[in-house]
Amino acid sequence: MKHFQHNPAGNFFLLAGPCVVEGEDMAMRIAERITAITERLKIPYAFKGSYRKANRSRMDSFTGIGDEKALKILRKVHDTFGVPVVTDIHAADEAAMAAEYVDILQIPAFLCRQTDLLVAAARTGKTINIKKGQFLSPLAMRFAAEKVAEAGNTDIMLTERGTTFGYQDLVIDYRGIPQMQAFGYPVVLDATHSLQQPNQAGGVTGGMPQLIETVAKAGIAVGADGLFIETHEDPSSALSDGANMLKLDLLERLLEKLVRIREAIK
Repeated sequence: MKHFQHNPAGNFFLLAGPCVVEGEDMAMRIAERITAITERLKIPYAFKGSYRKANRSRMDSFTGIGDEKALKILRKVHDTFGVPVVTDIHAADEAAMAAEYVDILQIPAFLCRQTDLLVAAARTGKTINIKKGQFLSPLAMRFAAEKVAEAGNTDIMLTERGTTFGYQDLVIDYRGIPQMQAFGYPVVLDATHSLQQPNQAGGVTGGMPQLIETVAKAGIAVGADGLFIETHEDPSSALSDGANMLKLDLLERLLEKLVRIREAIK
């Protein structure tokens, strides 16, 4: 994968940032903080921020500050800090637009079977991160990856983000990490969305952020190539997915522990 090929320390790579771009100042502050931490720990890093959230539970949920405005902020993060940026796309006609501003296009888990979306993303030539559907086995993700590869793009990542367990919970099957790695692509563990508690009666997704460290440690111990962590200065005031984001002040200490686990298993 082209963005993380230079990794002399042999660390996992990190995709991290807020769930959604809420404004320029917050995005730049978070990016600056994480860039400093990852440079010190020699962790290859990409800033994550959604320019728009399409898969909201309720009509009145926050969706974004405007597509072009948010995408320009993502580009500014890239230009200012020299790190790749990643964002979600939700429809085939968004792929080319988003690709003008970002380095990695992410396919949301709910949409990982959408052929038109996968092909459009592939044709941009960008790195494609496909999140595993909550309804799919790890082995079934081979077909999602094949759609992108057959469209001419093999710069692919696959992300484990939990599997539906009943109506309002997710579980992580850590066997899926080596199973998906067998397809020949890097596999990422999403340590925050895996702890969501969806479909709550109030229409707002819940979560168990107190277990982010536990989940992340297990993922690195199993051999995940990368981690995905949504983080915010104050998750309680976040405009999207605050219930399962990591408080930014906790990130550095967590990454220090994860680097030691990575060193132990190498």
